[in-house]
Amino acid sequence: MTDENTKKLEEVMSEQSVRGKVLAVTSGKGGVGKTNIVANLSICLAVSGKKVVAMDADLGLGNLDVVMDISCKSNLGHVISGQKSLEEIIQVGPGGVDVICGGSGIEELANLNKFQRQRLLEELDGIQKNSDLIIIDNGAGISSSVVSFCLAADHTLVVTTPEPSAMTDAYAMIKVLAAHDYDGRISLVVNMARSVSEGKRVYRQISDVAMRFLDIPVYEAGVLCRTDKLVSAVRKRKPVVLAYPRSGITSSIGAMAARLSRGAAVKTKEGFFKRVANLFS
Repeated sequence: MTDENTKKLEEVMSEQSVRGKVLAVTSGKGGVGKTNIVANLSICLAVSGKKVVAMDADLGLGNLDVVMDISCKSNLGHVISGQKSLEEIIQVGPGGVDVICGGSGIEELANLNKFQRQRLLEELDGIQKNSDLIIIDNGAGISSSVVSFCLAADHTLVVTTPEPSAMTDAYAMIKVLAAHDYDGRISLVVNMARSVSEGKRVYRQISDVAMRFLDIPVYEAGVLCRTDKLVSAVRKRKPVVLAYPRSGITSSIGAMAARLSRGAAVKTKEGFFKRVANLFS
């Protein structure tokens, strides 16, 4: 086989590279339970047999380690600075979830020289290739870093509550994604609803407005009702799906995890972390 044919074959095989799907979880405002959803979704997916990585990408107020009750003293910033290897910063959380704490440092990718950047991106790409799903716990709001993580993801899960301000901010996030021609899937989860019917009503309101004014579909991820069990689990520093495995809230999160995990693997030439780096550069 000639060198030219070998190169063509390499290109074909590169196109067939299968990477884990990336789900970015975000919200227009804080206090809507986003990190709890990330932690519990990750655990449900992991115990169902998926290889899951949960990454805390809240660059300022990351607390995924607290919710999952693990000790994280290192993050991507330490890898970028050369103090730690990627394997050294990954912690194994409940249910076997691989956790990357405090995503601070991602923005520094743009400042690395070509060799450093390529080496780090290859390591990060290896994580995606060896995972079924990477779940990103994004910061709240519509800052450039938050939007960049969402734009690079295959699927964005927007979290809201029935509160008018949360609904308005959730729609603002969807509007920003639409303005950037986001080509991934957008789903909405209504958290802290007083009832399933209230949650579905909130979903319909937001999805109808998004379709009418933005011409973008917003899919229903699920409704999570307000419950004292979640409050109790937080106080115990234990994810609710493990503290109360037979509760209604656990069933709802489990059903959401099953819907979101369908078609987990994606074929793409460019991995998530490279797309993020390109957006920051």
